Amino acid sequence: MTATTDAVPRKRPDPGRGTFRRPGASRGAVSGSPWPWLLPLGTVLLLVLVYPVFEVVRLSFTDASLVSGEPYEITADTYASLLRGTDFRHTLQITFLFVLASVVFQLLLGLAVALLIDSAEKRGLRGVVATRAVVLTAWAIPGVIIGVIWSLLYQETSSGVLNHGLSLLGLSGDTPFLSDPDNALISVTVANIWRGTALSMILCYAGIKTVPQQVHEAARIDGASPVQTLFRVTLPMILPILTMNLVLATVETFNSFDMVLSLTGGGPGTATQVLALDVYDQIFRQLNLGRGAAMAVVLMAVNIVVIGLYVRLIERQEREI
Repeated sequence: MTATTDAVPRKRPDPGRGTFRRPGASRGAVSGSPWPWLLPLGTVLLLVLVYPVFEVVRLSFTDASLVSGEPYEITADTYASLLRGTDFRHTLQITFLFVLASVVFQLLLGLAVALLIDSAEKRGLRGVVATRAVVLTAWAIPGVIIGVIWSLLYQETSSGVLNHGLSLLGLSGDTPFLSDPDNALISVTVANIWRGTALSMILCYAGIKTVPQQVHEAARIDGASPVQTLFRVTLPMILPILTMNLVLATVETFNSFDMVLSLTGGGPGTATQVLALDVYDQIFRQLNLGRGAAMAVVLMAVNIVVIGLYVRLIERQEREI
């Protein structure tokens, strides 16, 4: 006897019950969009960067001053008087001399120190790590502290470190490093070179370490001297890093004012009154908001031009590669 049973279709489970759902699956559309993540960052940038820049540009077209107490007017005379004034041209001249000398010697000394440290490492000499740490310290010290340190070195009495050293060498021990207008700018520039050489060394050293050792060995086998290897192999291969080093040093020096403020305060007279310090002086000391904002816009324009040139150079180097 054979028993037959009808096949009963299996009931499919309800997809809404008893099934595992990946957490956040219903928010897939939101999590896949970049806007929820970019919106907080964009808001912060608007508050701390875009809005202050807009306010500075707006104030630069006014005669706003906290001294007069009168309502300010919208005018372009601020830029006209700024460009006509001999004091602003003098400030620009001082600034460009300060930047040119600082950047050139920072790059040269930074590259020289980086090459010496790399050569010492290859020879297995001791103290390489300590030397890097000492050089790096100059970059880590705040600008105000650097100004105080160099003011102690530049003391114009026999207790000053540099004047005492000069007297031991039989030279004049009362050199006016900071009180003489001709010496003051040189002294401030030397202090800034000491400060900026550290960052230049770090970048150059990192670039040198990216050059494969096989390239140097191939150049040596081909009979290239160390000088030829440097100018024909090493420097061309680290040219992008050298370009970035140049731009960073230029922008940082143009914006430098804390070290100059603590070292000379822009004096004697206006012998060391660089543009960034003049902006600070106009806004926070003389309370001349319109003129100070116009100077800040000029300084910002210089930085934009420098960064634009850097971008063009990088694009040209990438096309050549």
